[in-house]
Parts: sequence; C-alpha cells; structure tokens
Amino acid sequence: MAGKFRAVFFATARRSKPVMLLAAGLTLAAVSACNTGSVLSLQPAVDVGSQTAAVPQYTGMQTLVPSNPYMTQAAYPRMDEPMSPVEQVPASEIDCRQQLKRLDVAYTDLAPIHEGQCGIDYPVKVTAIGNIQMKPAATLTCDMAATFAAWTKNELLPSARWRYFSGVRTIHQGSSYSCRNIAGEGVLSEHGKGNALDVMSIELNNGDDIDVRKPGLFAFRTRGFLNNVRADGCQYFTTVLGPGYNYDHRNHFHFDIKNRRNGYRACR
Repeated sequence: MAGKFRAVFFATARRSKPVMLLAAGLTLAAVSACNTGSVLSLQPAVDVGSQTAAVPQYTGMQTLVPSNPYMTQAAYPRMDEPMSPVEQVPASEIDCRQQLKRLDVAYTDLAPIHEGQCGIDYPVKVTAIGNIQMKPAATLTCDMAATFAAWTKNELLPSARWRYFSGVRTIHQGSSYSCRNIAGEGVLSEHGKGNALDVMSIELNNGDDIDVRKPGLFAFRTRGFLNNVRADGCQYFTTVLGPGYNYDHRNHFHFDIKNRRNGYRACR
C-alpha cells in the first residue's frame, strides 16, 4: 500500500514540475520589473532615469543676458530652499534681520545660494514692506532688502502721497537675484550677488499704475514723481539707473548697493 502511494506522489510531482517552474519564472519577472537593482544580489533600487523636468538644475553663469529683466526671470527660474535650522548666522546678519523687523518687512530666510561666482551666503526673500506688496517676491541680501525697505518707507511712500494723494499698494519688480554679467561687459552684475533690484512699475491704492518708462511730454505729475524716485534713491543706493541712461534701462529703475572706492555713487 505504501509503495503504491509513493508511486502516485512522484508521478504527480513530475506532471506539476513545469507548472511550478513557470510560476517561479513569472514571479521573478514581476519583481525585476519593479526594481532597478539586481534581484539575485539583493541590491537596492536606484533611480537611473533622466532628471525630472519639474526639478531643473541651475549652475554657473547665464549665457543669455536679455535687456528686459522680465525675460531673465522667465529664462532662469529658481527653486528656493528654506534655511537649515542648524545654519550658523553671523552677528551682522542677525542685526540686519532685526532692522528688517523694525521696518516691518515680511521676509523668509533661504538656504545659501552658490552658483559658480554668483551667490548669496544668507539670502532673504521679501514679500512685503508693511502694507506694500512686492511682486514677485524678491531674493536679496539682507543689506539690500533693508536699504530698499528704508527707501520705500521714507521716500517712495511720502512722494506718492504728496503727488497722488494715495498710498502704495504694490511694487512690481523685474529682477532681484540673478546670476549674470552686466550686459555687454565681462563683469559680474550686482544681481549675481543679490545686491540689486529692478523696479518696473508702482501700483497705487487709488488704482493708478505708474510705469517707470519715460512719461509723455505733458505727464507733469508722473515725471515729477519719477524724478523724485530717482533723486531720493541716490541717498540710499550707490547705483540708480533708469530711463534716459541707456536702452537697457528704458523700462525700469535699477537700484544696487555696489561697494565702490571713495564712496562713489552712480545716479543717472
């Protein structure tokens, strides 16, 4: 009886062996399809595909330097990262951030930016100065952010109230931090250091949107306002360039805090 049972068992096993081998093969193929590593050596899966388009890399100097700052942003977007909680901040940067708070600046600390010769060690992203919105948000050094905020509150806002009897709702900027050379020169722009900001237009609470481009012949109030913006800015920034200086600055005011010898300022 026992011999008969063993004969039946081995006969069944021989018939089912191809089925078992097929099942094992299908299982191995399924595991391999979900794993980029070696199944036999138990290596971990590694993403060997191309880089995700939504997460581009940015390194080095821009090769294209358009005259329109808006084009720079479109061609060279950034993905901001928050500052690490363990980042050691110098005392001067801490003092500067206290000044931003006194000036009622809404800002976020970002992780250091290092792109070749460009970068900011301790950048801030400014979204508003008091009730005045900054659109889009500007990535700057803390010193530039504080200088611009002081000028906005002490000069721009009073000038708007005097000329237009209105407060300022929004400052529309075209370029803050951007890794590029000065157009037509081999010198790094102050934008590449986070020390510069380009203002395209100023929107008032009464609905007026004052374009920085050179006003018409009979736009006396606008011309007076923009002249005040340029002249008052020279008390705060080391560089103020705008319409009339050259073609590249025909549609915006460029402000920066470049450190020059003997305290020289360029206001044109």
